[in-house]
Amino acid sequence: MISPDHVRLMAQYNRWQNRSLYAAANTLDEAARRADRGAFFKSIHTTLAHILWGDEAWMSRLAGRPFPDGKGLEADYLETRDWETLNRDRAAFDAWLIDWAADLTAADIAPDLHWISSTGKGRFVTPRWVCLTHLFNHQTHHRGQVHALLTAAGARPEDTDIPFMPDAPWK
Repeated sequence: MISPDHVRLMAQYNRWQNRSLYAAANTLDEAARRADRGAFFKSIHTTLAHILWGDEAWMSRLAGRPFPDGKGLEADYLETRDWETLNRDRAAFDAWLIDWAADLTAADIAPDLHWISSTGKGRFVTPRWVCLTHLFNHQTHHRGQVHALLTAAGARPEDTDIPFMPDAPWK
């Protein structure tokens, strides 16, 4: 099982890494961000939009936030959010996630979560801590893809190692 401190750490890591990727992506023009680079979600833009969509979907289940539009796995749909809005929504969500995590207790993480998946096509019962682990793992997985896409496009995101995170709680 994970602890509330782990969730808080991962929420901080999420914000740090998103700031890094978006700052690097902001050095590219719109065409470079939207170019099909052969990734699962095609472009830097759509992969970043998918990460946010996934975060919104999981936090609708875990924290009662509104569920995002159900087309989050379709790259064409992900292209519809303009870059400025995506930047703003990402930053706002990351701030919200840190605030939400600040109040978590072990009792909040322990119970089962009853949830519905459109991709898994069914109802599931999973420990909340497993779903939270998945939330952060999903982010990291796709951010790694974006990091590689940005680097290949000539942009330079920051380091990704947790021990080097600025403003880490142990510093």
